Amino acid sequence: MSRKAQGMSMNVIIIAAIALLVLVILAVIFIGRMGTTARGIDQCKGTCVATEADCTGPQGMGPYYKVSNEPCYRSGSKDLDTDRPVCCVGV
Repeated sequence: MSRKAQGMSMNVIIIAAIALLVLVILAVIFIGRMGTTARGIDQCKGTCVATEADCTGPQGMGPYYKVSNEPCYRSGSKDLDTDRPVCCVGV
């Protein structure tokens, strides 16, 4: 009888180890994707322009736009856009 209990114990330990390994792999995948998701959420939802004057004023986009503090990224890159750092969104 003690052999069956010992064999079942080893099976439970192996299954638990495999389940733990799967959970660790899933955690690594989700943590890696969180950075991409966070950057996409924080990204400018409007238009990136060079200066605040390009967003408002007579030569700008008009009175229904305002400057936002959301970051502007270069398209297809993780780098911030230094040429057009001001985010201009419609209100």
